[in-house]
Amino acid sequence: MSCSKIKTTLFLLLIMTAHSVYANMPQSPISYTLSFPEAQAHYVNVTMQIENVAGEELLVKMPVWAPGSYLIREFSRHVEAFEAKVGNAILQVEKTSKNAWKIKSKPNSIITITYKVYAYELTVRTSFVDASHAYLNGSSIFMYVDGAQELPSTITIEPYTGWQQISTALERSTTNKLMFSAPNYDVLADSPFEIGNHAVVDFVAADIPHSIAMYGQATYDKERLIKDFTKIIEEETAMFGENPCKNYTFIVHNVANGGGGLEHLNSTTLQTSRFTYQDETAYAGFLSLVAHEYFHLWNVKRLRPIELGPFNYDEENYTSLLWIAEGFTAYYDELFVRRTNFNTVEKYLNTVAGNIGTVENSPGNKVQPLSEASLDAWIKYYRRNENSRNATISYYDKGSIIATLIDLRIMDATKAKKSLDDVMKLMYDRHYKNTTKGYTEADFIKALEEVSGVKWDAFFASYIHGTQAIDYATYFAYAGLKLVNKDADSKEPYLGAQTTVTNGKTLVTAVVRGSAAWNDGLNVNDEIIAVDNFRVDDLSKLINMKKSGDVIKLLISRDGVIQTLSVTLGTISNARYKLEKVENATAQQNAVYKKWLKAE
Repeated sequence: MSCSKIKTTLFLLLIMTAHSVYANMPQSPISYTLSFPEAQAHYVNVTMQIENVAGEELLVKMPVWAPGSYLIREFSRHVEAFEAKVGNAILQVEKTSKNAWKIKSKPNSIITITYKVYAYELTVRTSFVDASHAYLNGSSIFMYVDGAQELPSTITIEPYTGWQQISTALERSTTNKLMFSAPNYDVLADSPFEIGNHAVVDFVAADIPHSIAMYGQATYDKERLIKDFTKIIEEETAMFGENPCKNYTFIVHNVANGGGGLEHLNSTTLQTSRFTYQDETAYAGFLSLVAHEYFHLWNVKRLRPIELGPFNYDEENYTSLLWIAEGFTAYYDELFVRRTNFNTVEKYLNTVAGNIGTVENSPGNKVQPLSEASLDAWIKYYRRNENSRNATISYYDKGSIIATLIDLRIMDATKAKKSLDDVMKLMYDRHYKNTTKGYTEADFIKALEEVSGVKWDAFFASYIHGTQAIDYATYFAYAGLKLVNKDADSKEPYLGAQTTVTNGKTLVTAVVRGSAAWNDGLNVNDEIIAVDNFRVDDLSKLINMKKSGDVIKLLISRDGVIQTLSVTLGTISNARYKLEKVENATAQQNAVYKKWLKAE
């Protein structure tokens, strides 16, 4: 067969295949109905109706992960009682994989699917139902027709008895307050619901309607929340020059314990202690969480690494750029708390120094490059164990530090005329407003060089793809600051084992790479019974009675076998940092200092 005939045949096969797949797909909006007849038992019942199915079979799937949280969560494990019907006729269903159901049907039929989801995990990434409320994350509740994710949908809520409020960023019907619509599955999956009797705080910021859904008992000042949220919203909007939303919803869970947030296209879910609002330090931390998740409106939800969209809900979506997507957002959350004067310059610099300590005191910082930490989020960051500190680094923590260094270098190179803000806005305009295509690392470096006028190859080789020690002195000197280790002269003896006391037993929970415990063979799960024949009641007290270099005898129980270990104590290597102003700072250093810290 000639080359031209081969090309023609392949083209026709592609057309036929595409037509065949398209012909099997429904052509009408998909409708979902959610009801809660057993809310007290943590179930949501889902009815999914699919009209005008042209083919004889349909594949329906449940996502295996929630975008923004890079872990395979296997949401289909909570699905029960899956059934498909045309009218009253039950259809043949074959489960073809862990998250896929193949339905046999007749052409041009209306298929009604019903299933139940057990929802009893109150985190920002999962779903939860009880008699008091329902919090529903779309990817853990809504199935989709494979190949038809672009179809619009309607969602009707049938609340549990007594529930009066529904909060979501989805568009509400003008004729039915219990019905909502989504233009496609991605938006549906990315728009959580809070349903129950929560308080609702409405306000306008940056000319955009905003709503705060406050679930759980908490004492807070409504007017203060509006004022403080507005400051953050308008400061972040000003940075990018526009707010991409028509409306925005904050869902806040006030709980006894726990915290965190997850970004969505036009909303976020925040979890915090119900006592946050009475403690100024805790409240400032909560505002940094607000700033973090709201900043994701631009960074991640619109300006995104090329690998993060369109989403593949069946498997991991790998990217080596989470240090930008999350790390830079972690940098800006504290910076916006400073810019809006919720924190003083001193407190902000202490936060930066503390972040540096977190990274530099992690042995994994010298093992795992930042780009690799991003790529391995799926298997390492979200699956931590007793050795994680020794082998990994957080792309949040180190990414935030890298953003700090980049910002300072840009300000120095441009004589305080430009900053990382200008890079982020350029990237947003170029890779969101002017195209739907995400960015690559090369795209980001190009933008950096355009704004700063300097090269970044060596920086990326050393600090992003390598584990070279960071030259903090050079970067902080740009702002007339120096990083000081307050424990530089410490001679404190150091064992290097983290322990916990359980039922009167001192058990090893972690061993630090390169420490005395590591070098001389103390293991996780060992019980430390005695030090130099003295029974252990307070291990740190016994260790602090020694000197660095002393050899001690540890009587331990390992898997029920008593043995003795000789351990040579080291010197504590953990550092506590602070940032101090240098004497006789130059005019340019002062200009960078003022621009960075919004300081007078």
